[in-house]
Amino acid sequence: MHILIKIFFTLSLATGLNSCGSKEEAGESHGTAQEKASVPKEAVQEPEAPMIASLTEAQIKATGITLGNIEQKNLTAIIKANGALRVPNNNKANATSLYGGVIKTLKVQLGDYVQKGQVIATIENPQFIQLQEEYLTMGSRILLAEQEMQRQKELNEGNAGATKNLQSATAELNALRTRKASLQKQIQLMGINPNRISTANLQSALLVTSPVSGTVSNEFAKIGSYVDVSSPVVEIVDNGLLHLDLQVFEKDLPFIKEGQVVNFVLTNNPTVTYTAKVFKIGSSFEDESKTIAVHCTVTGNKKGLIDGMNITGMISADNIAAPAVPNEAIVEADGKFYIFVQTVQTTGAHAAAGHDDHGHAHDEGEAAHKHSNEQDAARQGQQQGKTLNFEKIEVAKGVSDMGYTAITPVSELAPNAKVVTKGAFFINAKLSSGGHDHAH
Repeated sequence: MHILIKIFFTLSLATGLNSCGSKEEAGESHGTAQEKASVPKEAVQEPEAPMIASLTEAQIKATGITLGNIEQKNLTAIIKANGALRVPNNNKANATSLYGGVIKTLKVQLGDYVQKGQVIATIENPQFIQLQEEYLTMGSRILLAEQEMQRQKELNEGNAGATKNLQSATAELNALRTRKASLQKQIQLMGINPNRISTANLQSALLVTSPVSGTVSNEFAKIGSYVDVSSPVVEIVDNGLLHLDLQVFEKDLPFIKEGQVVNFVLTNNPTVTYTAKVFKIGSSFEDESKTIAVHCTVTGNKKGLIDGMNITGMISADNIAAPAVPNEAIVEADGKFYIFVQTVQTTGAHAAAGHDDHGHAHDEGEAAHKHSNEQDAARQGQQQGKTLNFEKIEVAKGVSDMGYTAITPVSELAPNAKVVTKGAFFINAKLSSGGHDHAH
């Protein structure tokens, strides 16, 4: 009996001691948790690290990824500028009549090509007949005036006539001769040959002819309308001497010189490219646009080009030596541009050790889970071959030419850094799909 009591007492004492020990451990654990909770999040938050992508040799081969170096390339800078097609005023003309009249016929339509001297329209006015009639009668009037002057001269020589009468006859003859010369000139300006005028050949209509060769770009008159010297019948433009007026910003002006070639496309039809050559650079700003006019002569094909068309011009500036990569080596994400550089860093390198950059231990369960995942990945990598790691580096784009684009890395790169020159989009897709870790 005494023995049984002693054993029960011993078991109760042991149970009490264990219970106290558990409470102390729980208290210690709780204190540690409170200490952890009291640490601000900012103290343990790690800065965002560059993203690393890992690919096996099998993946690299299957996707056609190739590596290369950043090269120094002489790239041609392209300056873009808006502008319009213009025809100089000395290659534009209005077909007009020097005399007022009513349009009887119109012999051209909008868009027709006309030669210099070609008849555009005919104008009628009774005054035209009156001028021709006066011109015809002027001959007989001059003849009578000559006879009168000769008679007065003879009378004056015989002292039978007054000198005043001779002077009056001479003045009358001179006035008639002047009037005839004036009428002859007016008739010639009408387009009528004075030598062909006769009582049976009086012309009632005047011909309006084209002063230049070109295309009819505008019509101002119609049949039956009245026109005079201030009212043009049609406008004619010689598109063979088209000019290109570009509006270039001040910052781009140092790259432009006379003689440079300009490639341009029509704003409404960018599929066809035309060429021009710079012949003059403006010396003042255009209104408040802070642009300078650059005048170019259109060369080569001019088919389909019309005065007033809006265009977009591209001027090739001097060659610029800059570090460059193939265009397909650059990917875009969130409005920024990136390249992929081979690196010795790996995804989750420190996480496998169960520590962060501040030396704090991770949860044992999380470390064991990640360690197991990396062991599986390692076994898979051994089956697929060697693994290469690529770091996503932000760059600023520059000039593009001949399949290459100049770049300026945001962070410094090693001189012999290996860059993904082909297949960068595949690596970027792998990162975007979530198949990556952040380096810790």
